[in-house]
Amino acid sequence: MSREIIAILRGVKPDEVQDIGDALVDAGIGMIEVPLNSPDPFRSIGILAEALSGRARIGAGTVLTPEEVNALNGTGGTFVVSPDCNPAVIDRTKALNMGSYPGVATPTECLTAVRHGADGLKFFPAFLIGVKGLAAIRTILPQGALTYAVGGVGPDNFQDWFDAGATGFGIGTGIYQPGMSAMTVHKRARAIVAAYDGAVKT
Repeated sequence: MSREIIAILRGVKPDEVQDIGDALVDAGIGMIEVPLNSPDPFRSIGILAEALSGRARIGAGTVLTPEEVNALNGTGGTFVVSPDCNPAVIDRTKALNMGSYPGVATPTECLTAVRHGADGLKFFPAFLIGVKGLAAIRTILPQGALTYAVGGVGPDNFQDWFDAGATGFGIGTGIYQPGMSAMTVHKRARAIVAAYDGAVKT
């Protein structure tokens, strides 16, 4: 099954990223984000894109400028995630035929992102918006809009977020922290996938 889970590898290093990427894919996760405030992020993205070609989508996170979108283009990365809703970033991302997932927290930001062609909305930080906040905003979004809860979400509350209208999740420290072994990442990822699958079925 296709799972709307984005694994966020903030702080990952190029010399470890392939093993961690393999562990994530083996556990059932098919979207991997390397934030740009990680060590040598474009190199890590390139390594993952080559090693996991056809098995996972690889993208950049914490993308703040069109210039960073340009730098991602050609590394093999295929999507852009931002902590904010910057129309210039969205426009450049779509011009380069990559997926756009801007950060949003208000109806204005959501609809601005949609109007500029965003592929999915990253509700960040989700713990501030809350499930009631997402449920309220969901009523004004176009039908079928993809919504990802990021920040303070995990296996223990997936069901609450699904019930509020979330279609997926971004998981950071719950799945990876700097220095963590690929084996530990695999164990955490399997638990997250199991909880996600269980919530989807209920």
